[in-house]
Amino acid sequence: MEVPPETCVLHHPVFTRFGAPIFQRAETDGEPVMLVALGEKQAALPLRSLQREFSLGPETADGRMLALIADALDFVTFLRPGDPLPAEILSGEASWEPEDIHLQIALARIRLALLAWLGGVAEAQSDAEPEVLLAMAEDPGFRQRIQAAFTDAARALDLEGPDAVVAAIATLGQELAYVEALRARLWVPVRRVAHEIQALGQRWRGDTSHGETLAQVSRLIGKALGQIRECFAQLDAQCVDILAALGNDAEQQRFVRTNRDWLYRSLRGWQPILDAWEGAVEIDDRARWALIERTYRFLAPRFMSVKEWLADRQGRSKARPPKQMVW
Repeated sequence: MEVPPETCVLHHPVFTRFGAPIFQRAETDGEPVMLVALGEKQAALPLRSLQREFSLGPETADGRMLALIADALDFVTFLRPGDPLPAEILSGEASWEPEDIHLQIALARIRLALLAWLGGVAEAQSDAEPEVLLAMAEDPGFRQRIQAAFTDAARALDLEGPDAVVAAIATLGQELAYVEALRARLWVPVRRVAHEIQALGQRWRGDTSHGETLAQVSRLIGKALGQIRECFAQLDAQCVDILAALGNDAEQQRFVRTNRDWLYRSLRGWQPILDAWEGAVEIDDRARWALIERTYRFLAPRFMSVKEWLADRQGRSKARPPKQMVW
């Protein structure tokens, strides 16, 4: 099997003809493009067009590299020739790190699930908030019960002893720490923005023009929250059958990493909007309304149906409908 290169390497003369190119996603539709300087201006050449025009099919080295670049742009803002490719597409590992607090939360959630399997806690507590999990993990009684659970789990998993269970929990915890980080960085702030928009809808309820747009934004962000919630629910469900999660390292790792990467791509797309709302505490109504419109422009192409999107754009532009947006 051919080992993919670890850096962005291209050979066709087109990639050096206009100087050092930059690869990134287009702001309009998220399509991977190559930016080149044409005099004082900059041109964006879609990678698909380059592949077709210069016969850079998937059987060629440059064709394979362009596919890697397109995947890489899900995790980095831009690439230049010679830049390292992100770890996600090389090894499956993450190119970023969670904080230690997120590891502690993940480990506490796993241990709580193990106690639930043993019958030591109510299963309903498995979705406890991070603060509750961390406080429970510090309780001496909890620590005593979890030690007993390690022994029983080692027997059920046919492992050598409690230390092997601890090692399996540590491995799973390292993977789920990224999930906890994304829960804090994506789910919590998007939910906060949704609540603020809902509150503004109540405030401007009598204003027909504002109210209609706010209702639309609220509906779209509700769709976004639904997608994010479903992804976290699938990840959290892995801890319900905790023995299967601890005993199937490779399959479990692939599942977690696939969903982790989807959440991280979502976070990268959301981050400018979340940052703008974070700084919107003391702004006037005009600036706040501009932020709402910006949020709408972000949400509409991602969460409207094609039919809705076309109807919304009718009369504003004769542009062709965008392709499916990417994060």
